Amino acid sequence: MDAEKEAAVLYIMNHAKKDDILVTQDTGLASILVNRGVTVLSPRGKEFKEEDMDQILHFCFLSAKERRKGSYSKGPKPFTDEDRQHFTKIF
Repeated sequence: MDAEKEAAVLYIMNHAKKDDILVTQDTGLASILVNRGVTVLSPRGKEFKEEDMDQILHFCFLSAKERRKGSYSKGPKPFTDEDRQHFTKIF
């Protein structure tokens, strides 16, 4: 992780508080903040729940392990108008 990204993550971790809303795809950051009472959403509008974080982090660990072996997935699906509509309905 480069210094600028790390600085942004540290800033968010140090300033986010209970009842704040954060949009991120950083599952590590999400897991920390969900435990603090922050509402964390993915860019597609899926809410990260505390009870799901172990499974989500385990999947990320397995994916990272595969990438280190040189095996890469196709990545996320393109962001669609339906995704945008779903996200905007949340608010």
